[in-house]
Amino acid sequence: MKQTSIVLGASGLIGRLLILELLQKSNKVIAILRNDEDLPNEVEKLIINFDEFINNGNLPSCDQIFICIGTTIKKAGSKEEFVKVDYTYAYEFAKKAFEVNASEIHLVSSVGADSKSNNFYLKTKGQIEDAILELKFEYTKIYRPSLLIGERSETRLLEKLGQLISPLLNNFLIGNMKKYRSIDAKKVARSMVYNNEEKSLKYYYYNDFINQ
Repeated sequence: MKQTSIVLGASGLIGRLLILELLQKSNKVIAILRNDEDLPNEVEKLIINFDEFINNGNLPSCDQIFICIGTTIKKAGSKEEFVKVDYTYAYEFAKKAFEVNASEIHLVSSVGADSKSNNFYLKTKGQIEDAILELKFEYTKIYRPSLLIGERSETRLLEKLGQLISPLLNNFLIGNMKKYRSIDAKKVARSMVYNNEEKSLKYYYYNDFINQ
């Protein structure tokens, strides 16, 4: 049966790859965007002002929502704006999907996410995980990749440097440290679509599982 999938963060590294994977499965794909983007013709674009939509908008009926939205404090300009993107937008759109009876939610988080962390970034990621779990979707899948390998439309200097040295560092990350290895964003996107068929109620996916 053809499913309807909403993708939040469709213009990002994982979001763009995820759309391609979903289309290969013949899903109907709706991309939530701030601006028009060059996406496959089969994708239905929902171009909105996020803040106005949160207050007054409703999502179309869907089976699942994939939340891949994320930024950096540097790009956002402040911690407050970072939280707005990585927490507020993620949560509000998840809630709207729940309200139209979506049964599944897939969230891209981060390795080390913990709402009790002293690290601001990891604490925020942990807080959005906790908030989405409270919505009690029928199935909740949370992905905690480490450094993502792939070509972004934007330049993140520190991330680019990390990508260059990560193949060497990966050799030293063994045992319990394997989850901190860098990972190809294509594998994360593919895993999200594959795990769409795994009907466990709640699951956290780390690099060592995603790589399977």
